[in-house]
Amino acid sequence: MRDKRKRGFAPCAAAVFFLLAAVFAGASYAASEITINGSTTILPFAHSTAEAFMKLNPKVRISVSGGGSGNGAKALIDGMIRIAAMSREMKEDEIAKAKARGVNPVKHVVAVDCIVPIVHRTNPVNNLTAGQLRAIYAGEITNWREVGGEDKKIAVLGRDTSSGTFEVWEEKIMKGAYVTPRALIVASSGAMVQSVANNPMAIGYDSLGYVNPSLLKPLSVNGVKGTPETARAKKIITSRPLFMYTNGEPKGDVKKYLDFLLSADGQKYVTQEGFVSLR
Repeated sequence: MRDKRKRGFAPCAAAVFFLLAAVFAGASYAASEITINGSTTILPFAHSTAEAFMKLNPKVRISVSGGGSGNGAKALIDGMIRIAAMSREMKEDEIAKAKARGVNPVKHVVAVDCIVPIVHRTNPVNNLTAGQLRAIYAGEITNWREVGGEDKKIAVLGRDTSSGTFEVWEEKIMKGAYVTPRALIVASSGAMVQSVANNPMAIGYDSLGYVNPSLLKPLSVNGVKGTPETARAKKIITSRPLFMYTNGEPKGDVKKYLDFLLSADGQKYVTQEGFVSLR
């Protein structure tokens, strides 16, 4: 697994545009360009598979940017990108908007993941139930002492509404309960790692691929640790698939890239980045 220490302290992925292409003598050398936008969760293995694919196909340029699953869906609907990276499924209203504009979103499962509650390394708490997590995020539990920790106020960190990770957390943990307005909202997976690692009273949640025990402490949920095995077997309730969406069935270089990502060679990069391979 690739070292994640730098990942957590990288600049906000939603604000940075990454152009993953080799520099050639003439711009006309590139015969095709693939644009990918969306979930910051998927950025790590989208980057690494894009780099590997371009080495094998030097006439193809792939650009990858973050901004959240909702932004990826909107960009695909608006015809601005060729692939939307999403850590949740498209919603019915997004699909309806897409079809109204002549866009046919086709879903491709590209990896497996689970969302892991995270706290500062010094926090003595090791496990929380789904009910305790819901109460903390709803503002009903406000002190770590109430869940077996120290007598310290809990600093709640969450994701913005454009995030697919936020959507899955809402579905699987909050179950209709509102997040406390006192929660600090961060813009990306990397920003969540950085914020929790720097705050001894914080609790947040992030993708398994971003959880680095050298920076922070992952918590079990209902006594189940977030691991590739529990995520793939859906033993942890926050298990989820990760998606890429295309407009219609993929063709040409887009199909070649997705075929590579889903191949044994492509899925190796998923594993290297700390996510769960489909194979």
